[in-house]
This record gives sequence, structure tokens and C-alpha cells, in this order.
Amino acid sequence: MTQKKQIILNAFNENCVGHINHGLWTHPRDRTTEYHTIEYWTDMARTLERGLFDGIFIADILGVYDVYQGNIDLTLRESVQLPVNDPMLLVSAMAAVTRHLGFGVTVNALSEAPYLLARRFSTLDQLTRGRFGWNIVTGYLDSAARAIGQHQQLQHDERYERADECLEVLYQLLEGSWEDDAVKRDKAARIFADPAKVHPVRHHGRYYDVEGYHLCEPSPQRTPVLFQAGTSGRGQVFAARHAEAVFIGGNDKALVRQTVQQLREQVVKAGRRADDLKIVLGVTVVPGATGQEARDKHADYVRHASPEAGLAHFASSAGIDLARFGLDEPIVLEQTNAIQSTLRVIQQLGGTRRKLLEHFKLGGRYAAIVGDAAQVADELQSWIDETGIDGFNLSRTVVPESFEDFVDLVVPELQNRGIYKTAYAEGSLRHKLFGQGDRLPARHAAAQFRRLG
Repeated sequence: MTQKKQIILNAFNENCVGHINHGLWTHPRDRTTEYHTIEYWTDMARTLERGLFDGIFIADILGVYDVYQGNIDLTLRESVQLPVNDPMLLVSAMAAVTRHLGFGVTVNALSEAPYLLARRFSTLDQLTRGRFGWNIVTGYLDSAARAIGQHQQLQHDERYERADECLEVLYQLLEGSWEDDAVKRDKAARIFADPAKVHPVRHHGRYYDVEGYHLCEPSPQRTPVLFQAGTSGRGQVFAARHAEAVFIGGNDKALVRQTVQQLREQVVKAGRRADDLKIVLGVTVVPGATGQEARDKHADYVRHASPEAGLAHFASSAGIDLARFGLDEPIVLEQTNAIQSTLRVIQQLGGTRRKLLEHFKLGGRYAAIVGDAAQVADELQSWIDETGIDGFNLSRTVVPESFEDFVDLVVPELQNRGIYKTAYAEGSLRHKLFGQGDRLPARHAAAQFRRLG
């Protein structure tokens, strides 16, 4: 009997109060104002591992949402990803209370030197015993660019050009600087590492000049599992060369299916296999013991939500001050340097602020699924079957019940259907996802940098 396709599940979160479903921090049962405590994250990690989640996918931004109304007043009042703490510093604490949960952490590839990124990535891959992943982003907020000494962000496609070179430098450091058998740990011979097997990186390119040795011995995966979230034309080309998993959004199954097909075609063009890429869709799930309980819970959440905060978030993603338009005035689209897919969302929703506000009550840019365990499982399975995606990033609503309810109600239903694991596989995050070992395959772009000596 052919085994059914196993759904990938990640929790989607950020080291802040308001992430995707804005305003829910005001709900009396919500704990997101405790985001700055270790216990908030370790409790969540234990819940996710109890539910056999593949990982927690942690978003991040380096700037502020200052486009809506031309200021950050609403951003601060509703805590729209502000304040936002460093996501990488969470990983060690969560890893210490789990054995299998993976960690996909968003880090801007252009915000600091790849030499420094390589050391942090190797350190976390070592401390987690091979459970670390990197969500590669190139930034889109001019507020972030100004804060780190730039006038504005690079143009959209040039950001990917620079990120391509950043990845090449990282591959040399992570894959090539230390040979597999460089570390001896031979006390009798007094040789910790063989000097003949550790090589300098000498890279001189358009954006980076790097000469030096990688500071870390090889970690279990060497290169972390590579995630990426851009689906523009240039973003898809970048993903086809580098990404092992792509995170996409969308509410329309036909459009999502088209994106999935395009991504897999690009991967094959890049000399890889179509199944070398896992594709996960963002969703918001509100489950209940019964359908009515789920609908009541959803209505309760909506009463605490802030659609305008969601619109402020979206305005910065689009690079357009949507507050300039009347409620029913058609929004004039402008070519911006921000996230290209957001402009398509405005068109699809009818192009007025009123319709966007209705859309951002709950779920927003991701599909919202409300129902009992069977109804939720039906819809998740439908998304898998009709679009070709591999799994989901689950946005939080009210914490901790958002993930607890899913684990207690939906996970057993998925397991009963044979479409979700009943135990973790052993090994690294990469091996758990692909079943082919800890290292990137020889057909990946990183493989060409494995011998520097």
C-alpha cells in the first residue's frame, strides 16, 4: 500500500506581541505580552513537540511599520511587530526543552557580514544538534535601511543579486572551509584539528570581499535548512537555486496551485528535482470540539481583533499609505520597492480600504479555517490535494490556546487519517524533512563550494 503524503506542520510566530492576527493581545486569555520571557517560549516549544510539529518558524523585521498615516502611532498602540526582539536568541532555550522540534529563524541576508552570520548559524546548528534552519529574507522596509546607515532599500531585484552572492560566501565558509575529517580531537597526539584540512575563504565579488577561515568546526548539517518566502519572479529564481522550503500565502486555491507549479518548474530548470523543494502555506486555524464551538470562538476572537492594525501592517508591506484613501475610494496602485505580492492582494480584494479592513479582521493574507477537528482536517487535506503544497505554517491567534487546541483536537484527526506522523524520525531537521541525510545533496548549489583546498 502506498503511504499517504505526510503533512508538514510549523508554528508561525515572531518575537513580539502582534504578529499576523493583530489586536488579539487584548483578549483576556492571551499571553503574548509575555513574549519577552523564556517561559513563554519554552512552554510553547513543549506544546509543539507534544503535537509532533516539524518546527517553529520565527519571523522578524529590522525596521518599523511607518507607512500607514505616515507615522508609527498605530503601530505602537496596537504593538504591530513593535517592540520586536531578536529571534535567534530564543533557539537555545527552546532546544534545551525539546529533542526533535526544528527552528526556522528569519535573518536578513543583507543586514550584516556573511562571515558573522556563518558563525551564528554553525553555533546554533551545533547547540540544537542539527535542528536549525534559516529563513532567508532581503528586507523591504526603508525604515530598516535608514536605521542601519542606508538611504533606502536596494531595488527589489538587486536585493536578490546581492543575496545570491551572500549565499555563495556562506557556502564557502560552511561547506568548504573545514574538511569533513579536519577535527581529530586526538589528545595523545595533541592535535585537535589538522591544519592541512582547514582552508581559508578568498572571495572577491561585486558586493563582498572576504578573506578568512570559518571560525566554527563543522556542525551536523553544515548549512542550515534553507527557507525562503519570496514568490516574485526574481524571488522564485532565487528559491530555485537555494531554497529547500518556500513559505507562501494565498486564499485562492487556483492561484496557489499556479504558484506551486511555477516554483517546481523553476527548481527543475535549476538542475534540481521538483521534490527537492517543500512548499508550505500560511493559514490561521480556529478549531473547536464542535463546529459551533469553533464559530463562537472565532466570533470572540474577532471582537478583540484590530483590522486597522492589520491594515497598517499591510500598508508597509505594500509600500502604500492606505490611510490616504476613503473607505470606498479605489486604491491607486503604485509601483513600489516593497513586497510585490501585496499589490496583487489589493487587486484581488476589489481595491478599497473598506474591503481590506473586512479582510484583515482575522487571518488576513492567509486562509482562515474554522471548524471542528474533522472540518479542519478536511480543509487542510483539500489544500494539499488541490494545490500540491506540502504543509502549513500555522499563524497564532490567542496564545497559548491557539496551538494547544490544534494539538489536542486536530492532530489526532490528521493521524487517524494517516496523513500526519505518529512519532518523530531520528536525525537532523533536514533528514526529518527529506529522509536523505543531514547534508545538502550534491545537486544543490552549495555542493560546488565543498572543496576549497
